[in-house]
Amino acid sequence: MFSKSCEYGLRAVIFIAQQSNIDEKVSLTVISEAIDSPQAFTAKILQQLTKNNVVKSLKGPSGGFYIEKTQMKLISLSDVVQVLDGNNIYTGCGLGLSQCNEEEPCPLHFKFIKIREDLKSMLQTTTLFMLAKDMKQTNFFLKV
Repeated sequence: MFSKSCEYGLRAVIFIAQQSNIDEKVSLTVISEAIDSPQAFTAKILQQLTKNNVVKSLKGPSGGFYIEKTQMKLISLSDVVQVLDGNNIYTGCGLGLSQCNEEEPCPLHFKFIKIREDLKSMLQTTTLFMLAKDMKQTNFFLKV
């Protein structure tokens, strides 16, 4: 459903949010290791997320990537998906067919509409703060 860059991006922002929640900034190396992503690929993803004000970066010895706590409450997973994948996840065909629509539906078209709506709702209502808070209380993993 998500592109590989979006999958890594979601994992990265969740990890950064978790670390920011305990007042830590994290380096590119630490992030890529924590989410099991190639470092160069992670750098490109973080560059997009920084450019779109999802994450912030600070250079220098005490620098790294972080998300301000007040922003964590405002940034939803949908915001991250929008930056990295756009709206295609909410409109695309479940089978990946470009011509699938109401007039010429694929076999999954009408069943997939409900799934897309539920996914959109979950992504829009789940904030980074909610996930960072949950990760503090329970053990989660971000590696495959």
